[in-house]
Amino acid sequence: MEQISEATRNILGLQLPTDPRWVDLAAISIEAILTDHAWCEQKAATACISLIQRYTRKVKLVEDLAPIVTEEWGHFRLVLQEIRKRAFVLGNQRRDEYVHKLIAFQQKGGEEEGRLLDQLLTMALMEARSCERLKRVSEGLGDEEHVNC
Repeated sequence: MEQISEATRNILGLQLPTDPRWVDLAAISIEAILTDHAWCEQKAATACISLIQRYTRKVKLVEDLAPIVTEEWGHFRLVLQEIRKRAFVLGNQRRDEYVHKLIAFQQKGGEEEGRLLDQLLTMALMEARSCERLKRVSEGLGDEEHVNC
């Protein structure tokens, strides 16, 4: 299996790359990929809002998450724009098994700080993998306009 470059590993913190064959699956339906990505951006914004609501007394956390909500919602709007540009339709949200398996590893009891840390680490891992996959898709499909995440 192909190794992730040192530069990519340092930026994203990923130890193993997405299987290159994943691009082949993505090519089957770029509309499905864009729909999935739109919903991922929406979930990222919503997850940050949920953390803000749950941890209102953690002033620094709230201040750090607030601009991320704006950024992720802006990404959602950009993906919607791309969907419209390609004359696609935003499809239904689907259950993401990858995300549910990651969440299953999160701490369920114990101290609040540990649970928060697990949530933040899981969110960071999902963001890094999403960025890596979008980069791989854009490179694999020759869609240079969308190489940067």
